[in-house]
Amino acid sequence: MSRILLVRHGQASFGADDYDNLSPTGHEQSRVLGAALAARGVSPDVVVAGEMKRHAQTAGGVLEGAGWTTGVDVDAGWNEFDHVQVLAVHDQPTTVEGESEKAAFQRWFTEATLRWTSGDHDDAYDESFGAFTSRVEAALDRLVTALPRSGTAVVLTSGGPVAWAAASLLADDARARTDLWLRLNPVSVNTGASTVVCGASGTTLVTYNAHDHLFADGSPDLLTYR
Repeated sequence: MSRILLVRHGQASFGADDYDNLSPTGHEQSRVLGAALAARGVSPDVVVAGEMKRHAQTAGGVLEGAGWTTGVDVDAGWNEFDHVQVLAVHDQPTTVEGESEKAAFQRWFTEATLRWTSGDHDDAYDESFGAFTSRVEAALDRLVTALPRSGTAVVLTSGGPVAWAAASLLADDARARTDLWLRLNPVSVNTGASTVVCGASGTTLVTYNAHDHLFADGSPDLLTYR
């Protein structure tokens, strides 16, 4: 049986001019995850990353923390959806009195994402939700096919692709998968790891968003969602 670890990138630079760049916390999260995986005896045959900067930086930190010398294969299929465009084509909602800036942004993001996933406005986006989900499923299929028997792969990607991979393996129809993705994506933890196993019975999700490594020293300081 083969195993795939789908890892969301470390904390990026939310609110900065260049979001696609790990924060100091994100770099530390990546190293801590690598050390934790190595301590558990994980030794990947394949390491794959999306083509975004935060994916490459997370891969570098994980390899450094684990002491692995495995090369990193880049697959754009694991890229995150363009959340900037998803927000840009949806008017920011009216401010609610007493609402924090963080809460207001989350409400905007939720409304914009619902519009994108509805499929009713596909022409407004460079990549529709349907195109995004097909891209992620194709990336997962490529990896399952290429992975050696009883091999292990580690994938450094983003919350959206990880959540869709999970939803596509857990739900039977498109509507149920989308509803599940909408629930899973917002709770994705930076460097959370989800495990997929591949064998004679098919491809199965066995864990989602595991992040115990962030509490290894008894402190929650490394736990972030953005």
